[in-house]
Amino acid sequence: MFLAKVHGNVVSSVKNKELRGQKLLLVRKIGLDGEFIDNKDIIAIDYVSAGPGDIVMVTQEGDAVQQIINNKNSPVHTIIVGVVDKISVTV
Repeated sequence: MFLAKVHGNVVSSVKNKELRGQKLLLVRKIGLDGEFIDNKDIIAIDYVSAGPGDIVMVTQEGDAVQQIINNKNSPVHTIIVGVVDKISVTV
């Protein structure tokens, strides 16, 4: 699992039938300071009604994602599983 920031939507009118009805968002990994770690965008299924600007928890493991959405035929690898309210680090 990793932290990411949502920074866009993905709209696809033609897609695998198992993805129909799924909201897709663009996320980018962030560090504990809230800054982007790199410039790689990742497409993730939104399971928690996140939106652009939200900091989210992302799981990137196919079997886990298929279990969460209860669909073993879905060609999915990445899913947003939580919206982060606050990050607090104690040293």
